[in-house]
Amino acid sequence: MLINSEVVYMKEKYYSVTQTAQLLGISKQTLIRYENKKLFPSARRNALNGWREYTEDDIKKLRVIMGRAR
Repeated sequence: MLINSEVVYMKEKYYSVTQTAQLLGISKQTLIRYENKKLFPSARRNALNGWREYTEDDIKKLRVIMGRAR
């Protein structure tokens, strides 16, 4: 029996392609090209508009792939 149970949903911040590219120091087109060529993993897509979305963890992984880990 669960008493006083609480479900906590963490709201995660998502970055756009433009924001992510700026954080990585590359152009938006380069980011998309790397994804299309399978150099980067596919980004999460927004369910409403289909735009790519990146989390802090995604950006860290992309930095590692680029050899720019911080």
